[in-house]
Amino acid sequence: MTPAAASFPDPGTGTLDPAKAKVLQDVLEKVVSMPDIESGARGVTAAVVTDRWTWSGAAGVDARGTKVVPTSSMAVASITKTFVASEVMLLAKAKKVDLDAPLSTYVKHKLTANNATVRQHLSMTSGVPNYLPADYAHLDKAIAAAPSKHWTPEQALSYDTAPVGAPNSPYNYSNPSYVLLGMLIEKVTGQPLATVLRRDLATPADLQHAAFQDAEKPQAPAVADANPVCGKPDGYLPCRAIASLSAANAGLAADAPTVARWGYELYGGRVLPPELVADMTSGEGGYGLGTMLFSQQFGIDPAYGHRGDMPDHSSLLIVIPAKKLAVSLLLADGNKHVDTTMTELLTALQPLLS
Repeated sequence: MTPAAASFPDPGTGTLDPAKAKVLQDVLEKVVSMPDIESGARGVTAAVVTDRWTWSGAAGVDARGTKVVPTSSMAVASITKTFVASEVMLLAKAKKVDLDAPLSTYVKHKLTANNATVRQHLSMTSGVPNYLPADYAHLDKAIAAAPSKHWTPEQALSYDTAPVGAPNSPYNYSNPSYVLLGMLIEKVTGQPLATVLRRDLATPADLQHAAFQDAEKPQAPAVADANPVCGKPDGYLPCRAIASLSAANAGLAADAPTVARWGYELYGGRVLPPELVADMTSGEGGYGLGTMLFSQQFGIDPAYGHRGDMPDHSSLLIVIPAKKLAVSLLLADGNKHVDTTMTELLTALQPLLS
């Protein structure tokens, strides 16, 4: 475990002067000027939180041509995992969960029968792999038949046909592990997942524009989504079926300022004790506990956060503790290379942080 750092101070309340803000806005304008390339997008929002000032910006449009604004809600997908992992860490601190006990202690399921530990599921070394491409194809067919249906975690996991390996397997990105961890939270607390995440995390972090779907609907304004399996809009992102079946691994909808604020509050040791954050952000490879370790990708050590990918949305949260800096980047477009724009944002930020 890496040494625990001191907590960040309160987020800054200052604003950037227009000339400095334009440098960041220009990065977003570049993204939407070339929407067809890998690092471009039809619409983009971003936000920065530091201990001195905050900034947010937007450019472009959503799938229906509506102009996006900094407070546009989008599906931020796997950034949800940072919330679920944080809640499990809080339960462990309260001695309601043992991170090194088998997850099967709390959740009986065929995917927990190999007795991989809670910690191994958090770090995606449990031997439970991701859904197979054929699984996703079957899921898409079921979603298209009833896009506004509410799915239970058990129903979602019933589509997982990948063979389970041994505990402490090499890292293998796993959405099913986080579905199981969501079931763990509900079993231990006796409360719905969304209720627990809001009470223990979103409210203490003062997140004004987050929705834990499908128990909560995204707040307006919400971007239009063009996910082909979802059909007509139903008030969820991208639709209720996807939002509910992926509630614990990818159900969060939020705007860029909320995501950046969450990164500052979480990795700044303000909603979790710093020693728990240190545990979440330690690891030999590219993944800690519900946290992607970004030092190699961005050449900054340490740097961490999470990506999120949906067919029609792409997102990235990065926190650089040495600079007390959290940056979020949300694209109203799918399968895009968010690292390129994040690198440009970080470069533009450098002179503004000195």
